Amino acid sequence: MSFQGEYAPSTFDWVADQVSRYEATGGAEGRTINGYPCVVLTTEGAKSGAVRKSPVIRVSDGERYAAVASLGGSPKNPNWYHNLRANPLVRLQDGADVREYRAHLAEGDERARWWDRAVETFPQYAEYQTKTDRVIPVFVLEPVQD
Repeated sequence: MSFQGEYAPSTFDWVADQVSRYEATGGAEGRTINGYPCVVLTTEGAKSGAVRKSPVIRVSDGERYAAVASLGGSPKNPNWYHNLRANPLVRLQDGADVREYRAHLAEGDERARWWDRAVETFPQYAEYQTKTDRVIPVFVLEPVQD
């Protein structure tokens, strides 16, 4: 899969810097957020079509990944949430490994299982949920088969 749009770095300097370091070093640098492992999620902008890259906490079962749209417990979803809803084909970099995935919004028991895994990986997610009235969305990223 090739993203057609031009890369538009985040307007948040720390995000743009982290993505740049992560990609330039194959994940040797910029691989944590507040001491927790992260991956780089590449999406296509829902409105702009631009290529967007976001570091997200690494939540995985060894084959699939979860992308937790917490935005620190904000009342709104992060921008990449809308990108995944509109364009579910994504690229994910975990260290030096870069692969393509198809994202879907987890619901019911599937969401509960992934939410538990996410909280086990990054306990702050539980706190973030108490800060907002929305149920924090969890996307499951399934590998795209060649």
